[in-house]
Amino acid sequence: MADTQQQLLLYEALELRAEYDARMKTLKDCLPEGQQPRDRFAFAHADESRSRPSPEFDVAAAREQLRTLETKRRKLNSAIQQVNFQHQLEIGGETVMLNEALELRKGLNTQLGELYAQVMKAAYQRVIYKEDRDIVEPSDLSYTQCVQRLDETRVTFREVNRKIRAAAYEVRVAFRDEPQ
Repeated sequence: MADTQQQLLLYEALELRAEYDARMKTLKDCLPEGQQPRDRFAFAHADESRSRPSPEFDVAAAREQLRTLETKRRKLNSAIQQVNFQHQLEIGGETVMLNEALELRKGLNTQLGELYAQVMKAAYQRVIYKEDRDIVEPSDLSYTQCVQRLDETRVTFREVNRKIRAAAYEVRVAFRDEPQ
């Protein structure tokens, strides 16, 4: 059995990856090549004002720290993906891998937006005012059926999301964060 002392739970690994991303963004933004003009008129006086690193900021050390974080993130992401392809979930009476469940959730989320738009469209008829009469164009979609499909998809999305979240607290990722 694997040593669980050196493993993170999936939710911990996801949090750590987000932390790595935030640290990397900070370092990239501090590097000279990451400096953006802070003033919308900076292009007018680009030659007049320049910046240089403060005495406390070591550019070479920041670059090294960035490379280290990028390597750690790559290793962590690989370990997360490995778990996603190995762990199985039971969803709707069917066994699927965690990565498939994540894709299913993503698809359901997109479908929810589309179904919502259909419900909004089905809720109203189009009325064209022409001369002294109204021309009413009924909706192509049944409001009741659209609402029913939306509600069913919401329930499925909730079930899939709960299974994925539960897995995040059960599954261990073979990665151990080294001290900074």
